[in-house]
Amino acid sequence: MNNFFKSLLALSISGALASTANSAVYEVIDKGAAETHKYTYGQKFNNAGQMGISGTELYNFPVQYGYFEDADYDSIVNLAAVYHDQTIGINDIEDETALRAGEPVPNDLYWVVNYLQRNAGSLFYQQVGTSIVMTNLDDANGTEEVTIFDSTFLPTENPDVTVDTSLLTNSTTEFINGITDSGWIYGNASAPYLNYYYEPVDLDPDDESPVADPYDYFIRDFTTRAFFSPDNGATVYPVLPPTEETDNPARHYGGESAIIGMSGDNTFAVGYASVALDEDKVTFIENTGDDDETEEVEPTGCNDPEVLAVQPLELCIAQQLDNMYYIDASKWTIDENFNATRESLGILVTPDEEDLRTYVSIAQAVNNQGVTVGYSHGWVDEEETDPAATEARNFYAVMFKDGVVKSFTPDHSTHFDSRAYDINDEGIAVGHTTTYINGTPRTKAYYVDTNVENPEFVIPDSYFNGASSTARAININGKFVGEGEVETHNDNSNNPRRREAYLFEINELDTEDDDKLYNLNDLINTCEVIDGKKVSTQKYTIVEARDINDANEIAATALIETERRDATGAIMYDENEDALTEDVIRAVLLVPKDGGEIEECFEDDELVERQGASFGLFGFFALFGLSFTRRLFQK
Repeated sequence: MNNFFKSLLALSISGALASTANSAVYEVIDKGAAETHKYTYGQKFNNAGQMGISGTELYNFPVQYGYFEDADYDSIVNLAAVYHDQTIGINDIEDETALRAGEPVPNDLYWVVNYLQRNAGSLFYQQVGTSIVMTNLDDANGTEEVTIFDSTFLPTENPDVTVDTSLLTNSTTEFINGITDSGWIYGNASAPYLNYYYEPVDLDPDDESPVADPYDYFIRDFTTRAFFSPDNGATVYPVLPPTEETDNPARHYGGESAIIGMSGDNTFAVGYASVALDEDKVTFIENTGDDDETEEVEPTGCNDPEVLAVQPLELCIAQQLDNMYYIDASKWTIDENFNATRESLGILVTPDEEDLRTYVSIAQAVNNQGVTVGYSHGWVDEEETDPAATEARNFYAVMFKDGVVKSFTPDHSTHFDSRAYDINDEGIAVGHTTTYINGTPRTKAYYVDTNVENPEFVIPDSYFNGASSTARAININGKFVGEGEVETHNDNSNNPRRREAYLFEINELDTEDDDKLYNLNDLINTCEVIDGKKVSTQKYTIVEARDINDANEIAATALIETERRDATGAIMYDENEDALTEDVIRAVLLVPKDGGEIEECFEDDELVERQGASFGLFGFFALFGLSFTRRLFQK
């Protein structure tokens, strides 16, 4: 077996567990406290402990009230009336007069932002961004926000609207997917939705029919674009996809790209890029309405003068961008001048010529040797060599190496919709696969040695047999982290099983020692005797682990109870002037403690619940986990 199994650091968890000292194995360091955002999530980090963090739910969102009409305020009032009883800590509209004047009280600001969020995707409303990039590079500077592609609002030609052009739009969706050992940050982010004003054109002055009213709209230049920055956002280098590098600028429609993983030495970056366009959509965009075959079709195309009379070309194009691109797993080599040269990593299968479906491959991690892992479309029948035009397919975890795309999955019919999330420098990769357990599809974490001729993944134990689990990252010591279900009830979308993060140790295959699975909450636990009972005093509950570095430090996300804040970020108080509390999601760093051990707080089988964080937010966190993706198919 590879020598990484023998490469244990002085602060290894095994050594800590063998100690007799009376303290937790890991110390929790809060990295995610932010004055600007309610929730923070731990992402990838480096061997120096510098962490990438995602932030969501901005306080004091910069609403541009000039774009609201009376009908919008009516809708906001109705929204609050219907849903305030279902929203903890939020009341019905408290000051409608102030609301309609564009100066809502904090409670009513919540409903304004909620109304905009419910109109997400409508190009006639101001858009609310999903997430921002944050970093925590050292204790002195704390957690800092990094702006990638966002910009300020544009001046408007609408005489009835006043726009504050000093404010960032906060309409971008920005992901920090990691930070290298040299401190380079990388990821992908959208362009901002900028404000525009359009006055329809009267093509026939003799026609007495009224011309449509002028209107405001919001569009962005691209949906997502890869970036890297060697200086924590001071200089951001975008990485254009091939569809934006063609010789015909008229066919540049934004494209898509993302850097999901980078080697520790900054040499390689991997992810995906759009390599071709859906020609049916391009035909519609370019159609001028002059073709006899399209004369009776309404609408004929974006460049038809009759279409351009009622909407600008850019708005018409923006409405065609969904599912417009063919996506290819990509690997970039970055030189000393920060130029990124792309190569295609390929796809697992070769479709039939008559198969017109879009095929996707995604690269998610690369080690310093350039070995890349990710996932790709593949055949359900892995032995298929002459596929039909409608051949059954699914996503399968793959390795991209030496120009070959190879699947880890031994049986594509029983294991499917799999992902490979990380690979260490010894060639050990981790991820999850989906399989049926007692008739229900469950994800199961795996690890795999990519060095062997025919790699097949190993599925280790989860918290229990029917528990879903996933593995997110592995370090050089053969320790990997992820999260898994800890509840056994029959779950559904309204009642998901609660998840908690874990640490898994792979042992050498030539020893009799078993692999070891630890719930991270057991490794951070500390106890205090209260009224004769040993009660846990740990205020964090670790629900997700995203990364583990070679010092066995872990980047994670935790639930913690803290002061409740309103939509402006101000602390809320009850009638006794006591601060209200709530559970929030917070990015944390777990650091091994020399001489720590697991401490049990429960005696005589008496259940004493942990103090601090409860799980009232878990429904939100589960939903956020499903939506917090770089692409829809990248869950």
